Amino acid sequence: MKTTEKRARTDTVKAAVQAAQNAALPPLEPPACVSLRPGDRPFWERIVVSKARDNWTDVDLVTVAQLARAQADIEALQKQVDADGYIVDGKINPAAQMLETLSKRAVSLTRVLQVHALATVGRSADAAGAAKLEREVRQQPDDDLIPRLVAIK
Repeated sequence: MKTTEKRARTDTVKAAVQAAQNAALPPLEPPACVSLRPGDRPFWERIVVSKARDNWTDVDLVTVAQLARAQADIEALQKQVDADGYIVDGKINPAAQMLETLSKRAVSLTRVLQVHALATVGRSADAAGAAKLEREVRQQPDDDLIPRLVAIK
């Protein structure tokens, strides 16, 4: 017998109201048993808002902390490798090896948490369709009746 609660439909007014209420809240905080370094926090926040607030479990949030730490460490190691190079004294830079290990860990954790591109954006065919539409809009000539947003530099 299934013990988990049935997921609510997402195409209802109730779901829209819940989504609006969740969006107005700050990102979830880590569980008390988890400590984050200051450099982990930006990654934590981006991860927890990548999927609906109600879909996170306490166990997931512990894993989110692991992913946030890995991503922060990847950034730090990448800076070190950029400065020192991939080869140091004729040998592979140990930081480059660790960078590879952490990158694999991060990919694995995104799959476990279901925050990878397929889970958050959808099928690549759908993403390709969105990219095609965006390209077509960029190529259209300006129209006085349809204003365009212009990036401010």
